[in-house]
Amino acid sequence: MDTSQNTEKRDRMTGVAHQPPPARGLSIAIAGSGGSGVMTAGTLLLEAAAQAGLYGLMVRTSGPQIRGGEAAALLRLAPSPQESLDDRFDLLLAIDWQNVYRFADEIPLDAASLLIGDVDSGDVPEVFLRSGARPVQLPLKKMAKAIPGSWINMLALGLAGAFAGIPAAALEAAVQKGWKRPRETLEANLQALGAGMAAAAGLGNLPGAGAAAAGNARRWIVSGNEAAGYGALRGGVRFVAAYPITPATEMLEWMAPALAKVGGTLLQAEDELASVNMIIGASFSGVPSLTATAGPGLALMTEGIGLAVAAEVPIVVVDVMRGGPSTGIPAKSEQSDLSFAVSGLHGDAPRLVLAPSSISDCVATTQWAVELAEALQAPALVLSDQFMGQSRAIVDRPVTRAAGAGRLTVEPFTPDYKRYRDTPSGVSPMAIPGTPGVVYTADGLEHTEGAIPSSQARDHRTQLDKRARKLMQHDYGNRWADVEGDGTAAVITFGSATGPVREAIARAAAQGVEVRLVVLRLLAPLQPEAVATALAGIERVMVVEQNHGAQLLRYLRGMLDLPGRPASFHRPGPLPLRPGELCAAIVDWAGAHVAQEEFA
Repeated sequence: MDTSQNTEKRDRMTGVAHQPPPARGLSIAIAGSGGSGVMTAGTLLLEAAAQAGLYGLMVRTSGPQIRGGEAAALLRLAPSPQESLDDRFDLLLAIDWQNVYRFADEIPLDAASLLIGDVDSGDVPEVFLRSGARPVQLPLKKMAKAIPGSWINMLALGLAGAFAGIPAAALEAAVQKGWKRPRETLEANLQALGAGMAAAAGLGNLPGAGAAAAGNARRWIVSGNEAAGYGALRGGVRFVAAYPITPATEMLEWMAPALAKVGGTLLQAEDELASVNMIIGASFSGVPSLTATAGPGLALMTEGIGLAVAAEVPIVVVDVMRGGPSTGIPAKSEQSDLSFAVSGLHGDAPRLVLAPSSISDCVATTQWAVELAEALQAPALVLSDQFMGQSRAIVDRPVTRAAGAGRLTVEPFTPDYKRYRDTPSGVSPMAIPGTPGVVYTADGLEHTEGAIPSSQARDHRTQLDKRARKLMQHDYGNRWADVEGDGTAAVITFGSATGPVREAIARAAAQGVEVRLVVLRLLAPLQPEAVATALAGIERVMVVEQNHGAQLLRYLRGMLDLPGRPASFHRPGPLPLRPGELCAAIVDWAGAHVAQEEFA
């Protein structure tokens, strides 16, 4: 088999180029206690990296308190786009050491790493020293006090920026951008920035993040929550009702002013039950509507989502998944709501479930979810997670499309109008309240085609078939998944696991192990024929996901005939999946199979 020819053939089929492994770049962790400004420093460092022509990813991590407590900004900067954290960090910069040891598992170091901390904030925690990293103690607090009006996180920004090789002009521009405090405090903090860069110069040769890429005019710095909100607006959403919950709140905060600019409205409801029923009412009146929540809120919305299924009212629910069950780990990521999303409603309740594959893809996938919900008159659940939702990335400006055609509505005084007519497509025209001559009743009771409540077996079967058929028969095109690469082994994944899996497969290819990648974007309804085409020629499958119970694997095995005996790589949060560990697992799994074939 000519692997290169097959790869080129598959790339033409999917429209996705076979990419070399991304540049490893530089990984920096800035940590400290609550109020020390580590997130501000990380955000400004990402902004400066963009000013310098680099790409980057910044992941937020914090303790269980949600508000206050220890925090860390985890950054990876490189000349090429980054969708995953790396296997290790080059620098851990601690503004103070208060409870930073709690992040030891999330900030892996080695003998080539550098530890920088304040000399007056205590000893470097032993858990970090065991890595062999080189510790450097600096008088950070005294340096900041020597510049009246300056903040210690600006010193940290200068240190980290110099370590990354970012020019002083880019760092200064990032600080000056949007500065709203008095001018004298700006001057003081620019001095602190310079002092941090000067201190870094005394540490010897610094590795830098790599050569900056050219042409960054069309890049965005965006979080997954912001991208999902933008995609919802592009899809036509003009009403949002929601109750704040970590880690979805930032999406609502971004959408509130954005909706006002396009004539829409956001209403903070008293709880999640109210919010889902509010968007059902708004959508019933003809306005595309959305709510955003996390696992506990989604659980409360179950009955309302079932009502939307029965009444065929389009709504969109964005679930920014977090560690569970119950309150769980609110500020950490986990892909553990999948089983609930695809199977967790009362009765036979078909619904759409989609998952963006990256921060950038949150735009297109959320827009598509709105369009599908409107076209199919069904609820759509979008499974983002804390990793994508609260992380920020420098990305190429996403390619956007015009909004879809919208929902099918009926004209006034249409004769013999039946709201739930059993049409061949399963989609029947919807009457917007106030349209004369086509009045009907919508509620959660089973009904006849004419919307009259009914407990007759024939009516129940007709409506069950109709609601299932409209989702299964719809033509979803090639957007249901991304299919990349070639080989006789395939890895299937979804959501934020895509970034580390894609990088791992690229690293495996560099070692001579070719593996096909299937990234599911449409999780429900699954597309059996499309999956079979994507897995043509595949002899073995591995499913990769971030949850404890291998939920995706169990779902796929229940719905599809997967080739061979599927392997599973699954781990719960809060630890992110790392490309190195995945590469090792893939090479061990797929490489051994290739070796057996060659020996035979």
